[in-house]
Amino acid sequence: MSTDMRTRVRAGEPSAFAELFDSYARTVCNHAFRLTADWATAEDVMAATFMEAWRLRGRVDPEGGSLRLWLLGIATNTARNQTRSNRRYRAAATAAARAETAVPDHAEEVAGRVDDRRRLAAALTALAALRRPEREVLALCLWEGLEYTAAAEALGIRPARSGCGRTAASSSAAR
Repeated sequence: MSTDMRTRVRAGEPSAFAELFDSYARTVCNHAFRLTADWATAEDVMAATFMEAWRLRGRVDPEGGSLRLWLLGIATNTARNQTRSNRRYRAAATAAARAETAVPDHAEEVAGRVDDRRRLAAALTALAALRRPEREVLALCLWEGLEYTAAAEALGIRPARSGCGRTAASSSAAR
């Protein structure tokens, strides 16, 4: 390209950039494909190259130097950055996928807790219907695992001596 073209690109003339794009877009895209081995990425690199060229237009030497080489240098750096970015993205996506599989499914545990709370609420409602001495006997015998005689001793009551279908501690507690 001529010195005039370099001067116009440096000045930021839109028509000069249109000519630059028309002249070198295919070259830049093919170069980017050879670097990335992916047409979609190559097109992204090509677009980013011309955006970067617009940003760096003040660095164009008005007296010489090939605009093609300048663009290919920008494309090479852009492709390198794109490759690094893609590699970081894939590494992050892989790590996230591993983390997702490493997290246990708590759905059954949560459902079990909900069921436990319902059963506990029903048990507490049933317990509330009992008299205090009966609740105390149940607490000691069922939850603490005491024998009837030990529960009666802990409550300071006499265990019943009869086997009329009532528990020893509860029959004593009823007296």
